[in-house]
Amino acid sequence: MSKKIGDVILDVNNISLRFGGVKALTDISFNVREHEVRAIIGPNGAGKSSMLNCINGVYQPQEGSISFRGQTFKHMNSRQVAEMGIARTFQNLALFKGMSVIDNIMTGRNLRIKSNLFMQAIRNPFGIGGAQKEEEANREFVEHIIDFLEIQAHRKTPVGQLPYGLQKRVDLGRALAMEPQVLLLDEPMAGMNVEEKQDMSRFILDVNDEFGTTIVLIEHDMGVVMDISDRVVVLDYGKKIGDGTPEEVRNNEEVISAYLGTSH
Repeated sequence: MSKKIGDVILDVNNISLRFGGVKALTDISFNVREHEVRAIIGPNGAGKSSMLNCINGVYQPQEGSISFRGQTFKHMNSRQVAEMGIARTFQNLALFKGMSVIDNIMTGRNLRIKSNLFMQAIRNPFGIGGAQKEEEANREFVEHIIDFLEIQAHRKTPVGQLPYGLQKRVDLGRALAMEPQVLLLDEPMAGMNVEEKQDMSRFILDVNDEFGTTIVLIEHDMGVVMDISDRVVVLDYGKKIGDGTPEEVRNNEEVISAYLGTSH
């Protein structure tokens, strides 16, 4: 059964990014359609993470613009971008290692908490205050994510005690707790064994299918990319050298010579 890919939800237009005299990205343009899995690939140093950092407001490109649902943003920080509906996981896990799984994932609900601190401080002692109800609803949502990611047995475990593959799952859960429309995944399978990669691939496809979340991912494992992506954009030395379906990219001569033809 083929899924229904929607209209363009994210439009990257002529993005150029420099650090001093070093060009990280040069005139990059591509779009992302609603409900698709869109991969960004390329050798180390190609500019992939820099591109994600531009999309989620960590970097401000010198040229070009990015539009989300038709709204163009040039100078927005990460929180503002997250509030628009774009969430991000990171290559290097930024979890709170001493906190439990459930508490780590709850941090992803911060953007959704509407009650202010004053309201929470004067919360009704009988447990019927608005802040209390809101917290219960947020916890219920997080429990659903924990069930979805099959980490129920580790709910109360400090994240630092979990195997690496499960920590990556918690990182994904925290991003999902933000209820993003677009989820940016920065090498979600880095450092994983074959079984862990298979599990993570399944979860990414399930997030895309069951939550309807649009996925943009950076990944080095070409087998994974070709299996789960709808379209692939290829970067090399900060420039775009290919864009299309996995099959089109696989047969692109420039991509083959720059990347796929290497021993990686």
